Amino acid sequence: MKRRFCQALCVGVVTAFLAGCGVLRQAQDETPPIVPNTDGVSSQHGAGPNGHISNVIVIIQENRSFENFFAGYPNANAPMYGCANIGRLQTNDVRARDTNDSRCPRGDTVVDLAPTTFRKNHDTKHDWKSSMAEWNHGKMDGFWHYGAKDGAYLTYQYIQQSQVRPYWDMAQQYVLADAMFPTEFGGSFTGHLTLIAGTDNLSPTKAEVDFPNGIYDDCDSPSGTKSSYIDTTRKVHLFEGPFPCFDQWNTIANNLDAAGISWKYYARSVLDAGFWEPFEAMKDVRYGRDWRKHIIAPQVQVLNDAAKGNLASVSWVSPSRNDSDHPAYHSDTGPSWVASVVNAIGESRYWNSSAIIVVWDDWGGWYDNASPPQLDFRGLGMRVPCLIISPYAKQNHVTHTQLEFASILKFIEEVNNLGSIGPGSQGYSDRRANDLRDAFDFSRKPRPFTPIGSKYKKDYFLHEPPSFGPLDTE
Repeated sequence: MKRRFCQALCVGVVTAFLAGCGVLRQAQDETPPIVPNTDGVSSQHGAGPNGHISNVIVIIQENRSFENFFAGYPNANAPMYGCANIGRLQTNDVRARDTNDSRCPRGDTVVDLAPTTFRKNHDTKHDWKSSMAEWNHGKMDGFWHYGAKDGAYLTYQYIQQSQVRPYWDMAQQYVLADAMFPTEFGGSFTGHLTLIAGTDNLSPTKAEVDFPNGIYDDCDSPSGTKSSYIDTTRKVHLFEGPFPCFDQWNTIANNLDAAGISWKYYARSVLDAGFWEPFEAMKDVRYGRDWRKHIIAPQVQVLNDAAKGNLASVSWVSPSRNDSDHPAYHSDTGPSWVASVVNAIGESRYWNSSAIIVVWDDWGGWYDNASPPQLDFRGLGMRVPCLIISPYAKQNHVTHTQLEFASILKFIEEVNNLGSIGPGSQGYSDRRANDLRDAFDFSRKPRPFTPIGSKYKKDYFLHEPPSFGPLDTE
């Protein structure tokens, strides 16, 4: 039985506190606007997925902001410039422009985003502290802080379109979401936890943050490993949290198991995959029946399972290190890896009943102009890309609906007639999250699949040497 924490602190008290601290401040939106969830429940845009979708596949990539991959995308909130609260006289960068440009807060420098490649880009800071500095109470102008050692405007870059062509092709054939926000500010650890649970709350006033102080970041961590947590004042308590083998909250696996719905999580290894296999940090999965049945390695098995008719109803697919889009590895194989998974499903018997959601676990420190709405003391966090691919997905459509990681969980619940994972008063966000219906048109027949072109093909990944190193340390 999962340990339930009390409802000692009502949502209204937390909201009032954050508002008093200025945490709920909203910055001016770029056009087109984000469509918010105004009533606290699911938005309703036409018919739902139940009866049309039987297989949901969530492909998770690493450390990219929306702007870093989709700057300049037509009809999206993706301007080719950024704002920096650094005086013009402090830099000689030729991209710096007027400090009184109305597109940015008064006194900010307008910075043209610069093109770069996977091979040339740098890894940048992307923990809680850096996200707070870059967010800057919604002004979105502090991104220069953590790129300064390599140039003040290091993070004001985007990957050249030719390098991410498969992602742009997916967007043009299907749906690009330009308002997807993680549940929480900060990096990969909490990003992966909330993608399977919609929460990482230890109590109504504490949530996991950043990363533990040992290797693996899960139930198999060395004895004495401590996680970190954030409180309602947004103070980080570094390495003062519990051992990272959690029973403080439920995950979507509890609901799927109770309903007899099959699921699989594809990871680079069954054991010691770190927080890229977050169920290893959930005590009931790690030490229960699900472990041997539902955790699949290596991750390329998803390609064979699709071809051989062995997909589960719900699948999560995490990459190897080199195929992760992570800046530190200077690899350009990530877009091709995702294209290979999409093609494997598109060319299988599952296509007519599938929905594929591609999402990035955090923003990686890269510039983004969209101020994340502040729904609780955890976030929402910095905007990330999201692609929605299905025979029922609208074609060349940009959805501006405000989404969060729990929107994906809500979609899984809608497909399988499941209830919410838990009450919002205990930190679960799937009930409040907007759904994905604006991405779909279920009144039409499923359209045939057209393969996504890519530099590296399926056989490359099937024969790729295994990756045993951690994907990220932040």
